[in-house]
Parts: sequence; C-alpha cells; structure tokens
Amino acid sequence: MPKVSEEHAAARREQILSAAQRCFARKGFHATSMNDVFAEAGLSAGAVYSYFRSKDEIIVAMAERAVRMIVPFFDAVLVEEPTPTLEDVTRRFVVELQELAAGPGSVAPQVWAEATHNPALVPVVTANLRRMRDFWTEIARREQAAGRLASDADVEAVGVVLFALTPGFIFGHLLLGDISPETVERGLRDLRRT
Repeated sequence: MPKVSEEHAAARREQILSAAQRCFARKGFHATSMNDVFAEAGLSAGAVYSYFRSKDEIIVAMAERAVRMIVPFFDAVLVEEPTPTLEDVTRRFVVELQELAAGPGSVAPQVWAEATHNPALVPVVTANLRRMRDFWTEIARREQAAGRLASDADVEAVGVVLFALTPGFIFGHLLLGDISPETVERGLRDLRRT
C-alpha cells in the first residue's frame, strides 16, 4: 500500500479539524459525538481514527492550531519599526480575532473552559495564553520606551490588563456581535486621555 504523503496527511487532518470545529460551534464539545464529526467530515470512522484517537485529541489539536494561527501576528508586530501604538496594535489584533472567530476562534471559549478540568488541554492552552500575555507585556514595554506609557508604570500589570481584554472581546463578538476594531481602538485612545 503506498505511503500517504505529508501534504495529504496535513490536508486530511485539517479536513477533520474543520469539520469538528463546525460541529463544536453548532453543538458544543459535550453534545458533539465522534459520529457527528465523521458525518461532517464525510469520512469513515477508521479514516478519522487514523488521525485522532478520540474527541479529546481533536480538541487538543484545535488548541494547537489556534496557537499556530495567532503567533505570526505577534511575531510580525514585534519586528515593526517604528513601534506601532497600543491603539493600532489592539485594533489590528481585534481584526485578527474577528477573522479567527469566523472559524477556529469560534470554539476558543469552549477550549478555555474545557482546559479548567481536562488535564490534556492544560499544557497547550496555558502555553497559548502565556504567549499572548507575554506579547501584551512586550507591547506595554514598548509603549513605555516610546514615552506613551508612564515611566513608572508596571508593564507586567499593564500586560495582564491588555491580555484580559482578549476573552472579553471574543465573548462579546461571538455573543453580542456589535464590537468593532474601531470601537476598541477608540475606547483605548479615550482611556489614555489625560
């Protein structure tokens, strides 16, 4: 039997993850069965199980995929010169989140909630959240260096506050649907007025 190419395997994994994401977005993790995933993907049980042994493995893979999708944004912003303003970075980040919320990001709140009691998810989810918090701390540090944040500000604390906006935006976007990148940018700018 010919060996499956890496490209074919990656495409099949993505097909399964995308199908699972649609199921999870529609029904939630716990109400979605593996049979739902098979049907949504248009694949046999054996085909899906050759890539993922369980629903938990699919959820872990989805969390890992989310990390891979957001990290390029962080990396690109951190090499920009001159350093973009906090408001600009935040607006662009919200645009990125909106795009992710139309796909893999739509199940982010479920992944975070599941990680509070599923040990298999903890390493992936905490690594992703730490990476996001570190990004915002670095943005605060750069704001301080640029003179746009008080010299005595605690950049770690500012990073934590900026990081905490992410889940709020995602929940607001998914449930309320009326939070725009421009509103977030304007709100931050207005908060910084003296």
